[in-house]
Amino acid sequence: MAEIIQKDGTWAFDGETVRIVPGRDRGVSLLRRALGEVAVPLHALAGISFEPGKRSGRLRLRLRNGADPLLQITQGKLDDASDPYRLVVEGDRSGVAEYFVDEVRNALLLDQVDDGPTGRYLLPGPALPIAASAGDGTVAFDGDRIRLSWNWKTEESKSSGGERSLELADVEAVEWLPAAGLENGFLRFVSARSANRTPPKYDPHAIDLWGFRKDPLMALVAAAVAARLPHPYATAAPDAPPASASPLDAALPTAVAPPATGSEAAPQSSDDHDALLRRLRELGELHQAGILTDEEFSLAKKAVLRRM
Repeated sequence: MAEIIQKDGTWAFDGETVRIVPGRDRGVSLLRRALGEVAVPLHALAGISFEPGKRSGRLRLRLRNGADPLLQITQGKLDDASDPYRLVVEGDRSGVAEYFVDEVRNALLLDQVDDGPTGRYLLPGPALPIAASAGDGTVAFDGDRIRLSWNWKTEESKSSGGERSLELADVEAVEWLPAAGLENGFLRFVSARSANRTPPKYDPHAIDLWGFRKDPLMALVAAAVAARLPHPYATAAPDAPPASASPLDAALPTAVAPPATGSEAAPQSSDDHDALLRRLRELGELHQAGILTDEEFSLAKKAVLRRM
């Protein structure tokens, strides 16, 4: 188990999942506190890095494109403070951060995790029900229905129609954009009934955002809805195993990969050796649980031993 505890939050890695718990410090963003604990499976990761600094560093997770509905919706437009996959690390804990990075990287290398796009969401998105108030209204989502209501700042032509309700089945897309400079942001739900390119200020299926503190919370609602819509890369479905895959291929897609030979072989570090030992233990547990047959277990074990 690798773990780093900071005022900004706590990250823990058990070999299969990175668990992220936001800190309770007043400086932790509203979005991260509202999102709560996030469990990121190893196969959803594309990488990890630590950026040291004079007073503090930054630990960052990089997820596969399409793995997380929140990142899919925000498209890199979340500010650093609201990014749940970033941790501020105090200067005297940089060694712990580097150890954490090594542990995750070794696991990614050992499992040979694909860092390319995924055809399905690998994280479930924010918990339901969820609601947020910002800009000119409030939006709530319970998994089946989206409700939009207005406040005293809403444009009259928009609020005069009263509260709006949309069935999830009628929603074709959800869009989120933060305010930038003098340009307002918005949260918009696109459906067959949506007004055609009406500015968010007047669109009854949109919340107009002005760049205030609670604006990022609207991204959580957007992500919760997006997680229940068809995935944008679903046709590729790179995560599905081929039809001819054996039980071993499905459960252990890289366990029997042949070791590098000749000029491609690299010396094993002690960290790599420890990771391989952990893999052997995992294979034994899968065999005892009946997930792997005797033959599959023997084949996978030999592949790991060759790499040692």
